[in-house]
Amino acid sequence: MNASHSSERPTRVRHLVVGTTALMAVLLYLDRFCVSFAEGFIKESLGLADWQTGLMLGCFFGSYALAQVPAGWLTDRYGSRVMLTAFVLMWSLFTALTGLAFGFAMLIVLRLGFGFAQAGAYPTGASIVSKWVPFEWRGTASSIVSTGGRLGGFLALYATGFVIVWLTPDSTPARLSPADLLDVAGLSRDLNGEGEQTEAASKVVARVAASFTEAERQAVRNLAATGGSLAAELSGSGERGGRGLDDPDDTKPSRQRTATAASVSQLVTGLNRIIDQPDFFSAEMVLELPLEREAVRALQKTPAERTEVEARRVNRLVFEAVHPDSIRKLYGAGWRPMMFLYGSLGLIVASLTWIYCRNTPAEHPGCNAAEVALINRDPRMSAHRGSRVTSVPLVRLLRSFSMWCSCLSQWCTNVGWVFVVTWAPRFFQDAYQVPVETRASMVAIPPLAGLVGMFLGGTLTDVMARWFGVRWGRALPMSLTRFPPMAAYLFCLAHPSPWIAVTMFCVVTFFTGLGTASVWAFCQDVGGKQVGSILGWGNMWGNLGAFVTPSLLIWIVGEEKNWDLAFMVCAGAFLVSGLAALGVNATIPIALPDDGVTTETDG
Repeated sequence: MNASHSSERPTRVRHLVVGTTALMAVLLYLDRFCVSFAEGFIKESLGLADWQTGLMLGCFFGSYALAQVPAGWLTDRYGSRVMLTAFVLMWSLFTALTGLAFGFAMLIVLRLGFGFAQAGAYPTGASIVSKWVPFEWRGTASSIVSTGGRLGGFLALYATGFVIVWLTPDSTPARLSPADLLDVAGLSRDLNGEGEQTEAASKVVARVAASFTEAERQAVRNLAATGGSLAAELSGSGERGGRGLDDPDDTKPSRQRTATAASVSQLVTGLNRIIDQPDFFSAEMVLELPLEREAVRALQKTPAERTEVEARRVNRLVFEAVHPDSIRKLYGAGWRPMMFLYGSLGLIVASLTWIYCRNTPAEHPGCNAAEVALINRDPRMSAHRGSRVTSVPLVRLLRSFSMWCSCLSQWCTNVGWVFVVTWAPRFFQDAYQVPVETRASMVAIPPLAGLVGMFLGGTLTDVMARWFGVRWGRALPMSLTRFPPMAAYLFCLAHPSPWIAVTMFCVVTFFTGLGTASVWAFCQDVGGKQVGSILGWGNMWGNLGAFVTPSLLIWIVGEEKNWDLAFMVCAGAFLVSGLAALGVNATIPIALPDDGVTTETDG
């Protein structure tokens, strides 16, 4: 038999399978982290508080973590082809349905379902790699798949900002309604000259205040003095504004409520009168503000050259730049169609997965005997191929010191890494008031650096395994790559410029990615026929760390916006991760050859 195909040139179907799995990972991260960039728009649209957006970002990781082992077992039991196709279709459906969310409860339910649906993606991907790639190239193939994930993360944080702007129709009203005033008292204090503002913002405020009628100026003074709770209620924001306002006091005299409502109405009238004036703001006055690119492009035209829609949108965007926490964002109209668009991409990826990702090379009609022999030439690749997995090696997992070290390392790594992919957009908005499209560029660069690190990480662990043996070839990349991110977060305590902060976040993502392929390879080394379950176990603990991180960090940052404390927590997490990884030993198998395996075939 060997002679019959020894002269036959092996086909390259395995490359196509790995490529399709990597494409799946692109969509995985695109759908996963697009909400991180859209978080601010979702918060304003649904009227969420900071703790609610933190829970929204974190609850995905909770259900994702808890479903890791069951999802991995389903793949081991029923095969990667049917399960990966089902996983892609399910999470794409939840992505699209998120665009229909009308309240906090519905959003949480959808995010939990999304986490359950995505849980099987990487365990199934690892199972595909273990069956389709020769043993000595597992690390490299794993890094290619993981690189797809980092590419998806880059697209989620870069493209999403531009997509949201693109999908915000010109028909979106630029004129303000009372509900668009998220912090009436804060806005009124700014307009009354009581807030802390930059010189450029002060010029705009002075120009606006001078254009108000005496009745409108009196309304501003009244609203600035009320403290905001009643004004917030009457403006339509209230608890939905997420500003931590007191509950409305229904015992307030009706005359006071009527007077406050009248003041809000006068304020809105005055602001809309300015929005309707095409030449109210000159380019010289406002170009020093952190304006959106749309406004900058329009301001380069003369007032006569601007359309009525352009003129109104420019004035609205100027107000948003001067009062970023007080006025609802115009581009908030684009986040729902963005979710519909991203969800629809799953139909394409699911179709390709079903066509190309067969359970084993022998089942693929395009894979010849020479390629099957090439893949299976190592005895570790062929043991029990075609047999059925019926259980999870739970006892061995619980007794494995090596796996517990890996789990602790993954937990702490995610605590430090998740900041970059969840709260970095908010950080750049709060600390530097960066406009949407510029912010999209800033937060997208670190995942791109992570992509490079992820790609190189597979080669790193394969080379180190050949040089130092499998024990240290897996443990050292997992450990040593955690200390540069620690140093990067500590450097952020010096309050560098925003682009230097971007560079530090690149250090975090590059070295995190550089060590990830060794985690996958470790699970494949010790997992036998139960790679899906074992990688799912490690992913579960890692993502439990990611689950607590968004809420923990936003609580640490607090109303004072103390980002330094968040950086210190992330640095400490990477320190613990690097130390824990030294205990990983890939030479000690967790799943023995016959664990959880029957001789029954899939038929």
